[in-house]
Amino acid sequence: MSVTTERHDGVATVTVDRRDRRNALDRESFRVLEAEFTALAADADVRVVVVTGAGGDFCSGADLSAVDQDAHPLGSMEQINRAAMALHRVPQPTIAKVDGVAVGAGLNLALGCDLVVASDRARFSEIFSKRGLSVDFGGSWLLVQRVGLHVAKELCLLSDVLPATRAVEMGIVNRVVPADELDAAVAAWADQLAAGPPTAMTLTKRLLDQVASLSFEDALDREAHAQTVNLMGSDTSEAFAAFRDKREPRFTGGWQGPSAAAG
Repeated sequence: MSVTTERHDGVATVTVDRRDRRNALDRESFRVLEAEFTALAADADVRVVVVTGAGGDFCSGADLSAVDQDAHPLGSMEQINRAAMALHRVPQPTIAKVDGVAVGAGLNLALGCDLVVASDRARFSEIFSKRGLSVDFGGSWLLVQRVGLHVAKELCLLSDVLPATRAVEMGIVNRVVPADELDAAVAAWADQLAAGPPTAMTLTKRLLDQVASLSFEDALDREAHAQTVNLMGSDTSEAFAAFRDKREPRFTGGWQGPSAAAG
């Protein structure tokens, strides 16, 4: 299998494993990613999704050697788009754990996650223009949201390879750690997120993802709606009780129901 998923204590880890191709994605890989992200989005037991690559690399982009010359390219692009959209629709917090190369669609796979943690030997590039291609896997939207229009144009038009230190300066990466600390750093963030209030975090993620297309007034309306949903759930009551009792809260994502809320 080119993509595997493991679940442990509320954390699902999706691993691209085509290490003989530096985890380049063929059409089957994109199909499996779509299926895995769709399944995880519907799994109430999963609190956090980690996306990574096997064998010391994250993902070297699309496998151009695996292109079907007899098939119309639009069909392949539609599959790529479905995989990108499936990741975008995952309601749980997502973390990209990046070691080695993350280039082309591989970089945009990382950018499609909510957080990006990289090793100090990671390298990033929107390599497309050097292959005579334009950016895909959502990169045209993701980059502008992450780093702004002018920096996005610099990355896509020049296609330079960036070391992790430069990537964090540009806002592509949240955090850079030594390679031997990467697993522990991601696990710490994943555990922290998994212990958080799932409904509130899902709503916060949705608010932030949608804000670019909203007016300030619309954003306020959506915040009010989200906060109302939170106040009807059990996690807010638990957080207030934990604060009062001076203990750590235990979030479940539960629903109080009308009678409990009314009381």
